[in-house]
Amino acid sequence: MSRIANVIHRHFDEILRLWTEEATRAASARGLEAPELENIMRAYLASLADDTRASDVARAERRGLVENHVAARLRQGFHMAEVVEEFSLLGRCISRMWTDLSRETRPGAADVERLLSELHGVSVEVSALFTEHLREDEQTEKRYLRLIQKVASEALEVDAVDLRERLRDVLTLVMEALGAQGAALLLVELEDSEPSIVVSTGIGMEALEQYAATRGDSDSEPWSRLDSEATMLEVNEDLRRGGLLSLLGLRLATHHAVRGALYVGISQEREFSARERRRLESLGERLTVHLDNAKLHSDLRAKVEALQEERDLRERFVSVLAHDLRGPLTAAKVAAQLLLRRPEVLEERRDLARRIDQNIERTDRMVRDLLDANRIRAGERLSLQLAPCDLAIIAREVVEELSGIHGERFLLLVEARIEGFWSEDELRRALWNLTSNAVKYGALDAPVTLTLMRTDSVARVSVHNEGRAISRADQESLFKPFSRTHTAQSGIAKGWGLGLTLVWGCAQAHGGRVSVESEEGDGTTFTLELPLDSRAIAAVGT
Repeated sequence: MSRIANVIHRHFDEILRLWTEEATRAASARGLEAPELENIMRAYLASLADDTRASDVARAERRGLVENHVAARLRQGFHMAEVVEEFSLLGRCISRMWTDLSRETRPGAADVERLLSELHGVSVEVSALFTEHLREDEQTEKRYLRLIQKVASEALEVDAVDLRERLRDVLTLVMEALGAQGAALLLVELEDSEPSIVVSTGIGMEALEQYAATRGDSDSEPWSRLDSEATMLEVNEDLRRGGLLSLLGLRLATHHAVRGALYVGISQEREFSARERRRLESLGERLTVHLDNAKLHSDLRAKVEALQEERDLRERFVSVLAHDLRGPLTAAKVAAQLLLRRPEVLEERRDLARRIDQNIERTDRMVRDLLDANRIRAGERLSLQLAPCDLAIIAREVVEELSGIHGERFLLLVEARIEGFWSEDELRRALWNLTSNAVKYGALDAPVTLTLMRTDSVARVSVHNEGRAISRADQESLFKPFSRTHTAQSGIAKGWGLGLTLVWGCAQAHGGRVSVESEEGDGTTFTLELPLDSRAIAAVGT
């Protein structure tokens, strides 16, 4: 190729300029600058012009240049055909240099054939390098997918603190797979307004974590700004100060109540290649599967725990029920036996008959409470016998009755009559349960205060006691059937855990509500609020 070598020598800069112009048109969407585009091609062109070196050495050198060029183009996201076309384009640019030469000075057929043979060999080599790379890339991707599966599977068995660490391990694998310097993962349960989990790793962790969190909690559809395909995102100043100049984001759309977003950042200002985007999508898809599994596993575990808790409650309830029912029935039975043995003194032993009646009434009340609690648990309203009644009178009677049992521990604050259309029996039971609970679980040396008031539309009764506060976790389940606080379970006061359920059922059936406020140092206050006329609400319930 002596004549072709001479042509390249004489027109080296022009050939490279023409090639750069043509190649830029093909690669303009990738935003490569001229030096980055030319890269190794300048050295390869110079090698073609060097006819003085041994051919084997020159070919080995050119092979090394081709390998480096292919590696660079792979990082930039070029396809195999585009790289092959770059070398074909170089051949066309060289041939344009001798079109105006005389026949005598043009390269001969043998020289042209050797150039074409060289460029054809390069095309074959490019194809082989791409094939080898794709095979290695596939194996690498399989490795990362396998590692993510392993880490994610282990994460299913850990608590919330360890889960964040395991998710950071996943992010480290994603960073390694993409050659990134920072990564973040945002997970949100759609029922919550705040991000459930935000974890990050690598450089700029705090800025990246803040970026992920603020992009996830703004709209009713928080993922509207991310796509299920990897998307280039705008890099803010905080990320830049943290060392991240380019950012890629991906939406993780699971099939359950969790949504997620995956972010990776690099310390260079460039476009992510198609290969990098595809790899992030593949890793994100696998991670989504494991997030789905994690959610299913968590839900299943919660259901199992709930069933276990319900079973324990049932067993405890049966035990308490058997004990509590046996007491009044035994007392009634003993009293009846005494009367049977000495019927001649029946007139003188009216107290035994009264005791029988009281214990049977107590048993009947227990059974009624149980049936009503089951009705509430099944989603049914309590049946009400509505009539005009005075809440103040009911409260006074409850306080008097409980004072006979517990002593003068009660303070009743009511200014006037509080009349409305309610069920007197249900209100009496609700106030009894609230007040007796305040005695059981309140401070022994402090009074229990009942405060009654009314407005133009509602009547309100609050029962307050001093003592230990009820935890937030216990407050969430207080009104559920058979539910008792941890303090109640560990204390000496016994019960079925139905009292507050019945209070809730009374409030719901009347169209009202019941609430609790409990803070350390301020004591606990239960408030029952009722509309002044519950007839319309009760009619709808039936």
